[in-house]
Order: sequence, then C-alpha cells, then structure tokens
Amino acid sequence: MDAVTCAIEIQKHLRDHDATSTEGDPIRFRIGINVGDIIIEGNDILGDGVNIAARIEGIAEPGGISISEDAWRQVQGKVAANFVDAGEQSLKNIARPVRVYRLDLVLKTASASQAPRPTLAPPDKPSIAVLAFNNMSGDPEQEYFSDGISEDIITDLSKLSELHVIARNSSFTYKGKPVDVQQVGRDLGVRYVLEGSVRKAGNRVRVTGQLIDAESGAHIWADRFDRDLTDIFAVQDELTQVIISALKVKLTPEKKDRLARKGKIDVEAYNLFLRGRERMWLHTRSGNIDARAMLGRAVTINPDFAAAHACVAVTHVNDYINGWAEIPERSLQTGLEIAARAVQMDDEDPHVHAWFAVALLWHREADKALAEVQRSLALAPSSAEGLLALAHILICNGSAAAAIDAIDAYKRLDPFLSGPRALFSG
Repeated sequence: MDAVTCAIEIQKHLRDHDATSTEGDPIRFRIGINVGDIIIEGNDILGDGVNIAARIEGIAEPGGISISEDAWRQVQGKVAANFVDAGEQSLKNIARPVRVYRLDLVLKTASASQAPRPTLAPPDKPSIAVLAFNNMSGDPEQEYFSDGISEDIITDLSKLSELHVIARNSSFTYKGKPVDVQQVGRDLGVRYVLEGSVRKAGNRVRVTGQLIDAESGAHIWADRFDRDLTDIFAVQDELTQVIISALKVKLTPEKKDRLARKGKIDVEAYNLFLRGRERMWLHTRSGNIDARAMLGRAVTINPDFAAAHACVAVTHVNDYINGWAEIPERSLQTGLEIAARAVQMDDEDPHVHAWFAVALLWHREADKALAEVQRSLALAPSSAEGLLALAHILICNGSAAAAIDAIDAYKRLDPFLSGPRALFSG
C-alpha cells in the first residue's frame, strides 16, 4: 500500500510540475510494482520479485503505473486509485504470463489538475449516457455479462439519428464509483442518464433499469425484468423500446425494423461472444488469444453469428498490427476474409461494417473502406467507433478537413477522450 500510494504521489507531483513548467517536452516516468520474494547479495537485490516489477514498469504507460495481480490484491479498495485489468502479459525472461493492472487513465488525468471538468451543453436533440450496469451476481467473473448488456444497449440506441448517445469509453469511466447523475450530465453534456444492474443466477437473469433526468435528478422511468436467460435478447429489446418511448422519440416503421433483432442467437454463443469481446478490448496479446478462442467457440455453436465472426476478424487484424503473428500478412488476409463473410451474414450490423472497413484500410484499400464505414454510420449515426474509423480513413485519403470534422463529432460522443486512439490496437 505504501509503495502504490508513493507511486501515485510521485506521478501527481510530476504532473503538477509539468502543468506549471515553461520547459519543453516533459519527462514521463513509468512505474511498475510487484509483490514477491527477493534475494539480497551485498548491495544488490535479485530474484523474480524484482525482475517482474522491472518488466511491468517497461509496459506501463508514460506517466502511468502498472502493478502485478499479486500487488493489486493487496491494495484493491484500500488506496485512492482505480486500477483496470490489462490482462495477462508475456514478460521477457519470465516463464509464465503475469496478469497486470494499470492505473485508470481517466482518474489519473482528473487528479492531475484538480480543476473541475468543463460543463458541456446538451445537443439540440435527446441525449443519453448509458452507465455500466452493476454486476449483482455476487461473482466478479460475471462482470463481462453486465458490461456486455450495457454495451449492447448503447449500440442499439446509437442506431437512431434522433438520439445523441455517449460512447462506452466515456460512460464506463464511472464504473465502480459513486455516481452523481447531475454531475454526469454536466461532464458528458447529456440530458438523460440510464443506470441499471444485472443479476445472473443459473438459468435466470434479472435486469433493472432507471432513466434519470440529469438536469433535475428526477426519475423518469424504472422497471425490473425477471426472465429466463434465454429471454435476455427480448429484455434488451424491451428495455431499448421503453427508453425510446420515455424520451418521446417517434420511430418510422423502417427504424423500428432496424432495432428488431434478426436471426436466432444461441444464449451460450452470446455468452462466449461477450466474454471474447471483453478480452478483445484489452488490446493485449494474451487477451487477443483468449478472445479468438472464445469467439471461435461462439461461431461453432452459432455459425451465422455475424458479430462474433467480425470480432474474430479483429483479432487477426490485431495480430497483423502488433506483429503478434509469425506471418503478419497472412493474419491480415485472414481477418479481411472473415470480416467480408460477416458483412454478408448481416448487412445491417453497423459494427460489422465498421470492423470490415478497418480491415480494408490496413489492407490499403481506402476507397472500399470509406464505403463500408459510410454504410456503418448510415446504420448507426451515433457510433463513436464508426466516426473514429471514418476519421482514420479520411486522413489516409488525404481529406484532412473532413477528417477534422469527423474527429470533432467523435469527441462529442466520447468527451473523456484523453489522447489519440488507434484503430483496433497498435
């Protein structure tokens, strides 16, 4: 605890210094912390306890802190910081992978300047932030399921041009923290906030939701759904429709049809998809391997599951981008082919088109990538990921002014953006 607290203070003082310094490029330090046995020989300290700390330091972000799982267990809930799971990491000269936790970048940025975040004015149409649903299952391993439900609701709402929907990256920054809904509204520039919880036990699932007016703090709607796990998709659809109705958004028959889920998805395949997608978002080699295995099982169970196929494609493209494959070009080609098949399976899934667009861009087919991302945004106008992909593609096409417009639109949906984000990882 002393070591982690010291590390946080060091980084805070360095950031405070940088904020007032007139010097040029500031120096950014990485800090790594581990708990383990050491060997003392004279004035030297040896052993895996030290070696792992040194390797963890090397993969920390500049200005950041990374700690091993052993250290995280000792400090969880006991220090004024939030660490996020970065997955298992293969460290040089360390026999087995080590799970690493990184200091939450949003928390780090907020503590650097003690100044309040500027208030954002809501747009001229209904605006909403869907916070990460609380996992009430009593099992931390079920966190992926509650996160996945929240993410899918964000995806569904983003399909409506009548709504302004905050991206997952920003709305999930409040996860696990006390929430002042009115402050959330000011931070994210939204009029409404959706909170909820998920409890999964055996073959039953309970989903609760409450829609709150962020200006007044008043509850607009609240309800609870107790269903068989096989009805989880119906629950999501019903929840989405209730939100749309509460926001007084009138849908055309075409848009109602777009929101309706098409095709039958096996619950176990969906469960594997959520777990695999969560591992994919870690952007680590071990997470990528885990994700491909889980997603592969999902498509074996449900061969027509387009979103799962598209995520498998992402893992192959990530191998190419990061040099994780023995033959990177083969990985890119594999990802491209799988993404193309996913689009054929479901032409109305915006994420499938966006991920295909990214694969095409890395394959140096920018014109085709632009057509795909435009199709994605036509299906989901409030898709932050689609706008980010569009910006990258426009940059590669030499359309700088249009790219800036896309980035500005993206930042409005993801106001907690603290730096440039890459397509997939890399």
